[in-house]
Amino acid sequence: MRNFTFYSPTEFVFGRKTEEQVGILLKKYGASKVLIHFGGGSIIKSGLLPRIETLLKAENIKYILFGGAQPNPRSGLVYQGIKLCKRENIDFILAVGGGSAIDSAKAIAAGAKYDGDFWDFFDGTAIIKAAIKIGVILTLPASGSEGSHRSVITKEEGMLKRGAGNEFIRPVFSIINPELTFTLPAYQTAAGIVDMMSHIFERYLTKTPNVDLTDRLCEATLVSIIEAGRKVMDDPYDYEARATLCWSGTIAHNGILGVGRVEDWATHQLEHELSARYDVTHGAGLAVMFPAYMKYALDTDINRFQRLAINVWGVESGSQTPTEIALNGISAMKTFFKKIGMPTSFSEIGALEKDIDFLVSKLFQGKSNNFGAFKSLTPEGARMVYRIACE
Repeated sequence: MRNFTFYSPTEFVFGRKTEEQVGILLKKYGASKVLIHFGGGSIIKSGLLPRIETLLKAENIKYILFGGAQPNPRSGLVYQGIKLCKRENIDFILAVGGGSAIDSAKAIAAGAKYDGDFWDFFDGTAIIKAAIKIGVILTLPASGSEGSHRSVITKEEGMLKRGAGNEFIRPVFSIINPELTFTLPAYQTAAGIVDMMSHIFERYLTKTPNVDLTDRLCEATLVSIIEAGRKVMDDPYDYEARATLCWSGTIAHNGILGVGRVEDWATHQLEHELSARYDVTHGAGLAVMFPAYMKYALDTDINRFQRLAINVWGVESGSQTPTEIALNGISAMKTFFKKIGMPTSFSEIGALEKDIDFLVSKLFQGKSNNFGAFKSLTPEGARMVYRIACE
């Protein structure tokens, strides 16, 4: 196990009706004028937004509504939010929704405290040194952004999807009421399940030795997600299963499962090009890319893939070789993804094999000719992964 520093100061308020504490929490963290950032009309139709407004009024907290967050959040909305925050002297941003609203809020929070272009943080030419405080009311468990210090934004000029991270943009509080996820469409629920699993895979696929504790934590969380995922697809109103998914999504990406080990994240970068090109839901793109990447990287550490197959997917070892066990594990993963309604190939998300060279060129734009900590990914390696995903 490597040396590490683990810092996760977000206050999590979890359970039924916890959104009713939002006004008190905002007061606790010094909010006086809040930007409420959200996506489409679902939080209005459900009555959640009017309830939030009532709770803020009860605490005499001023607020401004700022909707429009969408999947694969765009730079254009971030620029609008930054201008609004600066003009209105916003001192707190409340993100209501899933990863799209939260990531957009984080970029706005950092940009509002910066004199330059917020994209400087995402292309690596500047470091976040200040941000408006952020709070979250989670309505879609998936990205884990409610507990992480990361944000991913798509720049509309050139459709570049890039990430930035810094402790200044980690939410100070996150309210997680599993009841708010009951009415999620099945597709969004399934995409969220894959998204949170993928955050664990990126940490599980490591070359760092002697990390048995975090390996077991990763495996247990994956098994819990799979079991709860099956239940909620059958019964969307299963509170305990929804609660398991909500908390799993948070701990999958708040850093605890990656301590003491080198993480990978190559597959996320491969997927970012798919969602930038085809505007596919992130979790759906990951369902396509992870089986393909795992096949590509199989020979890097066959024992790790064998362990994943046995401990997570329940593959019986019997007289099979390690390679056969590992491949059966990947097959079981694809079967699970299909069972919950996720795609597992290029054609199912409208991606085209003829676009592979374009995807690879965008993938390596601004990068060296290899990246990834588990198996170094070169342009030719990336082409191979994309080709496997076409099968």
